[in-house]
Amino acid sequence: MNVKRNFPNSRLRRLRVNDNLIKLVSETSLSSNDLIQPLFIKENLEGTEPIDSMPNILRFSAESVLNEVEDILNNGINSIALFPVIDESKKDNLGKEALNKSNLICESIRSIKKRFPEIITIADVALDPYTNHGHDGIIKDDYVDNDLTLDVLKSQSLLLAESGADIIAPSDMMDGRIGVIRKALEDADYKNTILLSYAAKYNSKFYGPFRDAVNSANNLGGASKSSYQMSFHNKNEAIHEVAMDISEGADIVMIKPGMPYLDIISLVKDTFKVPTFAYQVSGEYSMLKLAIDKGWLDENVMLESLVSFKRAGADAILTYAAKEISKEIRTKWLVLSNFMMKKALIKMF
Repeated sequence: MNVKRNFPNSRLRRLRVNDNLIKLVSETSLSSNDLIQPLFIKENLEGTEPIDSMPNILRFSAESVLNEVEDILNNGINSIALFPVIDESKKDNLGKEALNKSNLICESIRSIKKRFPEIITIADVALDPYTNHGHDGIIKDDYVDNDLTLDVLKSQSLLLAESGADIIAPSDMMDGRIGVIRKALEDADYKNTILLSYAAKYNSKFYGPFRDAVNSANNLGGASKSSYQMSFHNKNEAIHEVAMDISEGADIVMIKPGMPYLDIISLVKDTFKVPTFAYQVSGEYSMLKLAIDKGWLDENVMLESLVSFKRAGADAILTYAAKEISKEIRTKWLVLSNFMMKKALIKMF
């Protein structure tokens, strides 16, 4: 920065005199279009059930999720990410239920897209919801075998595209999976199916509530995903991971988790200039929500955290607070619009 700022010629507080001035010069904004709502759909469930480790978040049945999607749309959210919670009896060491074209998630995508064709549906690609060991791939000799897993992920992706998913989102972190999936989609004439790669997904302790939500925590036990998810000590490694996925055909890249990795979000966006998403993961959401509910933090801390993702360079954010925050944003705009309309009418008459 070449400009020299000297007091009293420069009084930086002048631009903070009141709220309207602060908003006028605001560098970062958050809108409903920036938010994606994750949803958990559970097999053999009637209605909904709460998730103890995620305040205000529910598991939905294949039927009740349709009402939730309608509510999400009515509150200004245009995109959802779907995660299945399948019956334990259908889990095995190969995750074969992931390749059942009539499985829970495929049928849910069909019903959602039939009733709400306008909503953007993101389908997760990984095997951890389907395996009895809780890992994202096929285990061979006590190791998650990269190349064996690729073939399964390719088939899973094709089923999800066939079901009507707009965006396929591989979250498994296997090497080469974006290239394999992209080729399969092209060959099957799914040329406009978008690939959202979890390109820099870290081996984090912030995922605990999510694993509770999809009932994979007990399957995984004390095992680690460190052989495929990134070490949280590393920064430059993220550049290599993202570069590989873009070169193989990823349309959008994702950083996960979010707030502890704002430096990675900024680095990736500045380096590659491609659509870059962030995931405010379950642990981030739950600790903020619990602190708000306990009165330890102001409720606006959730909005503050999401704006920090945008400030770092994220184009969109997966967050469990999407509907709640969108409702808050839209309410503020409605109040402002009504106020401006009243002022205009007063001037007219």
